[in-house]
This record gives sequence, structure tokens and C-alpha cells, in this order.
Amino acid sequence: MKDTFFFVGLLFLLLFTSCSTKQDADDTLIIRAGHFPDIVHAQAMVGKARSTFKEKLGPGVTIDWKLFNAGPSAIEALFAGELDLTYIGPNPAINGYLKSGGKALRIVCGAASGGAGLVVRNDAGIRSTDDLHGKKIATPQLGNTQDVACRNWLKGNGFILTEKGGDVQVIPISNPDQLTLFITGEIDAAWTKEPWVARLINQGNGKMFLDERNLWPDRKFVTAHIIVSTAFLQKHPHLVQQWIEAHVELTDWINSNPSEARTLINSEIKKITGKELPAKILDDAFSRTTLTYDPIVPSLITSAGWAFEAGFLGKQRPDLSSIYDLSLLNDVLVQKNYEPIPVP
Repeated sequence: MKDTFFFVGLLFLLLFTSCSTKQDADDTLIIRAGHFPDIVHAQAMVGKARSTFKEKLGPGVTIDWKLFNAGPSAIEALFAGELDLTYIGPNPAINGYLKSGGKALRIVCGAASGGAGLVVRNDAGIRSTDDLHGKKIATPQLGNTQDVACRNWLKGNGFILTEKGGDVQVIPISNPDQLTLFITGEIDAAWTKEPWVARLINQGNGKMFLDERNLWPDRKFVTAHIIVSTAFLQKHPHLVQQWIEAHVELTDWINSNPSEARTLINSEIKKITGKELPAKILDDAFSRTTLTYDPIVPSLITSAGWAFEAGFLGKQRPDLSSIYDLSLLNDVLVQKNYEPIPVP
């Protein structure tokens, strides 16, 4: 559907006619880095709080952090030459890559796996899959990662959506509005990501109906990864490698120090949103989320196939043969005596 893509023409031109990084008067390099206030972007928030990226990149580099609430706005910023790298979900990265003819960005590292699923209201009368007939299911955004997963799962279970003459309605609604409509009973279920899964369960009288991990081999699928503008990657590969090295170290630290890490994450969420998450919700959300540097390539390729079949990626099956550049990640992993990621 056309409205799931971004108008690229002028923006894409700007990408290649503007500088990929800024430099101030005293020759300090400024990197524009993005993330969302989501726990699947935990490494970015902990890295900010602990100054890990700043220390790794050294005194000659300044990080200009940019906050986003949705993938499309981050991709727009990257197209406009206003963003060098960002933490982001798989489907926005796929859309941006395809709309730029494979030129605008590369996925260089993984960030998170899991942390998504279908939550139903306890009083919605949904006890089995068949009970979803006639129900309203919310997703965060038309054509986003959870929206595509929801539509594919419904199709695989024989459901037909209302826009095609069926009786199940999938409604794209922002996560905060999902919680409100869940509580008031105006939607019956939501396929979303953490921490909203945990909030729907703990604050919205919901229950987990389907943990999306159960749909994937080894219960692993990409929820977030790092993308870099191609122009920045080509000009500053050493800085990208240093960023990845910091990211891998942060991933290890967070996984080894979950209590301290969650305190830092909650503090950053409060700075951004004005309100921290209750500890119970944060713990519940992390129980279904795995932080990682593995981009889990097969899951992205599968998700892209689902998006194409749902009509979100044009008329030709997408060619994603160059969307990954894992060479710098593997250099870091080899230096740490970790197992390298198979290159697609």
C-alpha cells in the first residue's frame, strides 16, 4: 500500500548531496545517532547513561542523540542526511532500503530478539483461536513489523480481514492509544511489542494469548537492529566499528547485570517520557526479550516475504541481497574470540 512507504525523491537526493556527518568549528566530528524509548533499544539508553559510546569513540567525536517514536520518522531523517545511524525495527529498515534502490542504508548489527506477541482482554471471550472471529485486533502501525506478523498469522489460520470481506478487523493504533482502548473495551486484542505487551497485561486486564517467539525457530527473531547510512559507513568505517564494539560490550554488560541495567534503562525512559515504568512491568517485559548483537538474518528475510505477500513491498519480491554489511561486526567478534555471524 502506497501510504506505508515514504516519499523519497527529494529526500533521497539530499542524502547524497549533503554531508553524512557534521563537523563543528573546532573540527570535532558530530555523529547523529537515533533510538526510541523502547527496551529493545536498551543498549542505546544504557550506553548514553554510562557514556560507553562517548568513551569508545574518543574525545574527537561528539554524539548528537536524536529520539524517535516510530521507524518511518527515523528513516525520513536518514534519507534527509540528518541521521547517521539508528536503532530501529526490521520492517522500517526493509522499506527504507527498498525505496532507496538498496543505496541508503545497511544493517550492521543486531540489537534485540523477541519481545512481541498477541495480548487479549480477559473479558473479551477469547479462549481459542476460533474466538478471534468478529474481533478487533490493534497493531502499532500499518505495515510495521508487528502488523505484518499479525496479518500473516491470521492468514495462516484461515482468517479473512474485514477489508477483504472477512470478520476480523486489524486496526493500526499507536501503542499508548492501544492501552487506552484496551482498558475501555473498544479493542479486543493487540499484537504489539514490549514494554506494551507487559503494560497491556499488567495495566489493561490482558493476558498473553500468543508469544511470538513460539512462531520462530529456536524462539529467535529480530525485533531491533542497528542501521547505518551507506554514506557514513563508507566515509567512517572505523567509527562504525567502534560503535559496534561498544554495542557488543553493552549487550554483554546488560545481560550480566540485569538489575543495575534495568535501573539505568528506567531512568532514561523517565528522562524521555517523563515517567518511569513500574518495576513489575519492566521485569515482565524483559522476561520475553533478549538483547543481542546477532541480527538473526533468516527472520528478517522471512518477515520481508510476509510483508510482500501482504502487499506492502510492491509488485516484485524484494531483493535484499545487499541490505547487510556484517563485516565490521564480525571483525569485532573475532577480536573478542566470539563466534562470527554467518554472512548472508
